[in-house]
Amino acid sequence: MRKHFDDQIAQLGEQMMAMGALVENTIERAIRALQTDDMAEAAAIRDGDHVVDEKEREVEAMCIHMLLQQQPVARDLRTISAALKMITDMERIGDQAADIAEITPFFPSHNTFDCTLVCRMAQQASSMVTQSVDALVRR
Repeated sequence: MRKHFDDQIAQLGEQMMAMGALVENTIERAIRALQTDDMAEAAAIRDGDHVVDEKEREVEAMCIHMLLQQQPVARDLRTISAALKMITDMERIGDQAADIAEITPFFPSHNTFDCTLVCRMAQQASSMVTQSVDALVRR
């Protein structure tokens, strides 16, 4: 029984890493679209926002299933609880990346817009996602 639960916890970690990578990629693509005035990429990011949303629902369902099936305590419960909170935050970060893509058409040329601050904030957000997921997976 414990082996099965440990496998589920490991799978949760893998899913969290996958969602983190998806969000990081979305941030990077949104910033690149803003910097290069790539309207097609910006539209693709906006249209692809549902992928992060679906991943959130998938991981959430996994967590709820583990809570109901295994009734974890102590460390395991904290891990699952942290994952539930993190996926909500990661989904919101993905929404923010889609918002960046949404404003891209309002900046007519990357030559007239210095996105240094936005780019730095996006890099920091991406780094925080990486560090958070890594900390959860390593426990």
